[in-house]
Amino acid sequence: MAVGSRSGDGAVRTVTADRAVDLAHTLAPLRRGAGDPCHRTTADGGHWRAARMASGVVTYRLEQSGPCAVAARAWGTGASEFLDGLPGLLCLDEDVSGFEPVHPKIVEAHRRFPGLRMLRTGLVFEALVPAVLEQRVHTISARASWRQLVWKFGEPAPGPTPAPMRVPPDADTWRHIPSWVYHRANVDPQRSRTIVLAARMADKLEQAATMTHAEAARRLCVVPGIGVWTAAEIAQRALGDPDALSVGDFHLASIVGWTLLGRAVDDDEMVGCLEPLRPHRYRAVRLLEVAGFARKPKFGPRTPLVDHSRI
Repeated sequence: MAVGSRSGDGAVRTVTADRAVDLAHTLAPLRRGAGDPCHRTTADGGHWRAARMASGVVTYRLEQSGPCAVAARAWGTGASEFLDGLPGLLCLDEDVSGFEPVHPKIVEAHRRFPGLRMLRTGLVFEALVPAVLEQRVHTISARASWRQLVWKFGEPAPGPTPAPMRVPPDADTWRHIPSWVYHRANVDPQRSRTIVLAARMADKLEQAATMTHAEAARRLCVVPGIGVWTAAEIAQRALGDPDALSVGDFHLASIVGWTLLGRAVDDDEMVGCLEPLRPHRYRAVRLLEVAGFARKPKFGPRTPLVDHSRI
């Protein structure tokens, strides 16, 4: 159910679901660090984000207005399109009847956080760029690159944002950023080349939002430099894929192994361990994360400088 209206303070809409919606934990994967120019949270419970819809730019503010309800307000030429798609963004239509957590820790996490939803922004290229930036480097470095490039090449977010915000650059802008600017933002030639190549075929990549998850993964992997890990990271945010497991992640296999089996495992063992949860493997991982169960012993440096496995 949804209600909506338009006022001088932006377009508004409230959506309700037939089961719980945990807004904060659901939105968390969209935020690329505390300094993300496209995302802000405020003390009054507001979640602000700037995005680029097909119809134009938008700034939106989401707020939990009840256990099963989310209130939204949006500004900009893309506001109507965003509000129309809000139920899809929060995956209010997803069917979890076939989700059988199996492992006691996942069962308990699901009991504690029944409102955790997947994300379906439908904005494939928007999710692609930060995912590529996170290839082969530590997240801290990747997020610094994201901040630097978005502040420089993004445009001011519309509406009364609580602090200055930026709309991510469009594909054509990413395509024409000079190589030396990428270099100054600590983006190596391989990652910048992947972004430029993806920008050249952005229209075809956006079509992935209308495909099955398997078809979408194949479409994304057509881009040289995008593999299984990157495609999964995109699908988790843009496509609402509850099974998009980030195989190849530097930490994930170890975390899953120690959390569920009490020992380290490699990617193959992780995939086998999570196989009974298909097609909800990513959902299971997110539940372990939000419940605070995901863990691994700290045998080495806390922040490794380079992550060679992310492809």
